[in-house]
Amino acid sequence: MAHIKGMSFFDPHIHMTSRTTDDYQAMADAGIVALIEPAFWLGQPRTGLATFKDYYASLVGWERFRSSQFGIKHYCTIGLNSREANNEALAEEVMELLPLFAYKEGVVGIGEIGFDDQTTAEEKFYRAQLELAKEAHLPVQIHTPHRNKKEGTERSMAIALEHGLDPGMVIVDHNNEETVKSVLDGGFWAAFTIYPFTKMGNERMVEVVRQYGPERIMVNSAADWGISDPLAVPKTAALMVMRGISPEAIRLVTYQNAIDAFAQSGQINVADFATPMVIDQSEKFNGNTILRGGQQPRRDQQSLFIK
Repeated sequence: MAHIKGMSFFDPHIHMTSRTTDDYQAMADAGIVALIEPAFWLGQPRTGLATFKDYYASLVGWERFRSSQFGIKHYCTIGLNSREANNEALAEEVMELLPLFAYKEGVVGIGEIGFDDQTTAEEKFYRAQLELAKEAHLPVQIHTPHRNKKEGTERSMAIALEHGLDPGMVIVDHNNEETVKSVLDGGFWAAFTIYPFTKMGNERMVEVVRQYGPERIMVNSAADWGISDPLAVPKTAALMVMRGISPEAIRLVTYQNAIDAFAQSGQINVADFATPMVIDQSEKFNGNTILRGGQQPRRDQQSLFIK
């Protein structure tokens, strides 16, 4: 904590639906002031349209409220994830639903979308959602596949260009050393997920920033229901401090670049999280509170301790 004291962080890809209130508290204490929660796969296939509707509603409703109770500004991206795009009948119904949420307050992009197994169905719905992003004037958040990543990344970018998207409106996520150069050379934003044992470790991330510089690069945790770390962004910043990366470069890759990319949605006002949010945990959302019986609300946003 000493290395990052006084620093602010923006995690542009984290699945808080899967995280606990303890995670929110730890994130706030580590300096995370804002986050983006992309719509994603919940671990097992959804079987009906209503489950998608309720999930999207939670991203713009309950989760947004829950985040505010810890002083963190919550945004989200809305989309049909690539894995569930392979259920074509259901995916067609979801596509009819997406415009109802794409224009809601706090939605800063269409995502995370793209490829998983790189099937014909995945491409079909990826293309449809690129068109939705164009119509809504929203950035696109691309999920690059775990398998055949370089091929999937190149294919994702080529299709985005084919649909006439400005590369500056496209955030290509889950990059690694084999994809970063082509993403940056193409004018896209390159996001890196810091994940234990897979994707990118933060020591490797330090070297990427050292080699390519901080322009159009951002760091996220993508913390979800699997083994992951919701403090990956501040931990990476601390390691960068220790390894001699400049303060301005650290600020760009862990805070400012995410703002610049997703503020193109028109939904991000830095003033909303530039000063500490007043916290009153006695507040309710649809009659519900984060408190349980006998718990006392925390109203002092400056304290690091739960009394």
